[in-house]
Amino acid sequence: MKQIKSLFGRETFLRITLPVLLVIALALIAIFSFQKPGDKELSTTEAQTRAESFINDYLMQSGMKATIRDISEEYDLYKLKIDIVSDVVESYISKDGKLFFPQAMNIDEISNGGTDAAAADGAAPVSTVSVKSDKPKLELFVMSHCPYGTQIEKGILPVLETLGSKIDFELKFVDYAMHGEKELKEQINQYCIQKNQPDKLQAYLKCFLIAGEDASCVASTGIDTTKLNSCYTQTDQEYKIMDNFRNQVGFQGSYPGFDVNKADNTKYGVAGSPTLVINGQEVSSGRDSASLLSTVCSAFNNAPTECQTVLPSDQPAPGFGTGTVASANTAAECAPAQ
Repeated sequence: MKQIKSLFGRETFLRITLPVLLVIALALIAIFSFQKPGDKELSTTEAQTRAESFINDYLMQSGMKATIRDISEEYDLYKLKIDIVSDVVESYISKDGKLFFPQAMNIDEISNGGTDAAAADGAAPVSTVSVKSDKPKLELFVMSHCPYGTQIEKGILPVLETLGSKIDFELKFVDYAMHGEKELKEQINQYCIQKNQPDKLQAYLKCFLIAGEDASCVASTGIDTTKLNSCYTQTDQEYKIMDNFRNQVGFQGSYPGFDVNKADNTKYGVAGSPTLVINGQEVSSGRDSASLLSTVCSAFNNAPTECQTVLPSDQPAPGFGTGTVASANTAAECAPAQ
């Protein structure tokens, strides 16, 4: 089970603020001090139903649905394993069904340095690229429908516009897809746009990352559909993407493979979306445009004047759309639970 350092860093799914987190922390203490002996204890089925309804009614973003995969007893609470679309997280509910706890924090582990405090509170890491070059090479690995992949893409587009030909950028894809057939098809589209009509890619992404729909963005950006369809067919046949999907061949666990950038995934040890590689070095950066510009500019031997450009420091919201969030967990990614 993947341990989540800060469930509240997943702004795509949760809308609870820090003051509420503090209230919950106090409630966790209170449950053992003030719970009445006569309080009715729910069955596991009743607790699961109550928790699932609460999460979907109050914590999930519109259009997203969480499912409780398992419920068990631990610390005189019910422990829940909750599937929140791109991950599985552990939470707790009191046995009377009155208190919900988004996550447990291991005090010994955190005190002993086992957990990165900056990642735990969602603070953006400070990143400097140690491998310098005259023209930095950026490789961004994403899944087209991963909310954290779309988040960093929205942040990096203004950087690409600012630096232009002074950097070498390539959008690449993780070698498995967590969001089904629509993701496989969309990634073939984006791969082909970049391959045959690279001057259209940024405009297409700017549209797609807001709309989450390909046809209207293809039309509005003037992409040659004949070239796109020809490349799509050729790429699909070469890598057997949809054929493997239908026949469940080449899956990684329960997720279909996407082998277009397989060699580079292996080369860099890409594990999830997003993964940013600059000059061959995997780096972590805030996902706002200002942080990403700073990170990319640290990769130049001599940074150009464009690096002094002031770009937005607001964190793009995960998922599709134009919203922003007050802070972001820059460790959040789409990756299988460990």
